[in-house]
Amino acid sequence: MKRSYFILSLVCMSCLWSSAQVTAPSASVDYSQYILTPPAPKSPRINSAKVFGVRPGSPFLYNIAATGERPMAFSAEGLPKGLKVDKETGYIRGTVKKRGTYHVKLYATNQWGKAERDLRIVVGDEIALTPPMGWNSWNCWGNSVSQDKVMSSARAMVDKGLVHYGWSYINIDDGWQGIRGGKFNGIQSNRKFPDMKKLADDLHDMGLKLGIYSGPWLGTYAGHIGSQCNNPEGIYEWIQEGKHNANYKYVTPDDTTGNTVRREHYHHAPYSFARQDAKQWEEWGVDYLKYDWFPNDCYNTTEMFEALRSLKRDIVYSLSNTAPYGDAPVWMEKCNCWRTTGDIRDNWKSIYSIGFEGQDRWLAFNRPGHWADADMLVLGMVGWGPHLHYTRLTPDEQYTHMTLWAMLASPLLIGCDMSQLDDFTISLLCNNEVNDINQDPLGIQAYPYYIRKDYVTYVKHLEDGSMAVAMFNISAQPLTIGFIPRSLGIRGNQTVRDVWRQKDVAWVKDSERFDTEVAPHGVALMRIYPGNSHDNPVSTSK
Repeated sequence: MKRSYFILSLVCMSCLWSSAQVTAPSASVDYSQYILTPPAPKSPRINSAKVFGVRPGSPFLYNIAATGERPMAFSAEGLPKGLKVDKETGYIRGTVKKRGTYHVKLYATNQWGKAERDLRIVVGDEIALTPPMGWNSWNCWGNSVSQDKVMSSARAMVDKGLVHYGWSYINIDDGWQGIRGGKFNGIQSNRKFPDMKKLADDLHDMGLKLGIYSGPWLGTYAGHIGSQCNNPEGIYEWIQEGKHNANYKYVTPDDTTGNTVRREHYHHAPYSFARQDAKQWEEWGVDYLKYDWFPNDCYNTTEMFEALRSLKRDIVYSLSNTAPYGDAPVWMEKCNCWRTTGDIRDNWKSIYSIGFEGQDRWLAFNRPGHWADADMLVLGMVGWGPHLHYTRLTPDEQYTHMTLWAMLASPLLIGCDMSQLDDFTISLLCNNEVNDINQDPLGIQAYPYYIRKDYVTYVKHLEDGSMAVAMFNISAQPLTIGFIPRSLGIRGNQTVRDVWRQKDVAWVKDSERFDTEVAPHGVALMRIYPGNSHDNPVSTSK
């Protein structure tokens, strides 16, 4: 395809996208005309992460996430002792006791063909070697979350095919907590979650993983008990006094502003139950913890880190919120993820300030197993409670949102009602090439290579030697944005691939400029390949 034709086609699409800038939908809308991601082929294609970390002896669950027509058969070569693959589901389970790096070949086969993919299993001290991908309940359900709603989201993740693209975590946010009890005197679930162990088992049977929420205060943001208490028995005075509803959320008849809960709950207490709570989560089968308070401090962070590391189960440790930059080396050492910001909202101002103004300083600390978290994806039906609305981001802004989070190697946590996923939102979440950029084993956060007042170009090195280039138009007018491979340090002839459309669009010399039209608040995401040769250079001139 000639470059001029490609630019013309993008200009036409930009005109369509720009027309959506004046809208701010409050209900579900049909954005199917803006879908760029091609449908997955009938033949198998494996989309799961290429590297996976586990501690010796911890339960192992890895889903060979693959698209294609079912039935499909799965197999693996080179699995370490203790692991087996289910031929029908593709779930790899078991435990590995011996430390080391194991190189595995994964296979998926159906009537249309056979796919393979390399997997590197690292048995050691690090987990979460790629950014977690999953769902969190807060941005849609808020404190009204329940076991039924969580299972509804889990079933939707499977039924709508996201599980075949590597999405795996189903994370319960604030609102599940009851009172302390059980054999560990850990926090028990309230009546909205009648059987947390069964919930975890059901999710694991679906190839998914369970996340949970807590914090090292007397109470949580939503008014439930936290991991600390004023007495060693773990008895909370306000619960004894009846200042709670049926789900043990703090309420009083005369407090309509929430000031009372802030004054009485938002502080640390003398007695910590971090280890008791961690043991309870291990018994239930929890896989992920969001630990939330402000300001984050080293002492309480380390206490929960040590509690989780004492378990015989891997639990991803995610710190929230607005982690102080001054303690960045601590977060990198003690946490798998740390929130770099306050709560995100579904508008351009929030996306811009969080994505373009708040992440670059974390570049030196992002690495496999340790990820700066730009907060949840505000795509689809969101609302922070029982009343939901379709995201107020326009199609261009949604492409920017998903692209930037992928380039930053941020955890990808969906925040919408999964049961109401529309085709456009699914296309954003189920582009395997975009997800591969986020999940690249190198784990490098993108760097803002060009910065102007009207556009920013981010570049990201990938494990195969290619480079992802994302050109963001942060202005209110269409712009022509481009690059010269040589200016990015790329040598030789290169292919430019449109990642969202999953097609090669240009073949350029390293000295040749590639340009494309980008809509207001939009993005063009390209991959330059094959990148620089590692062969011995041969020169014919002095």
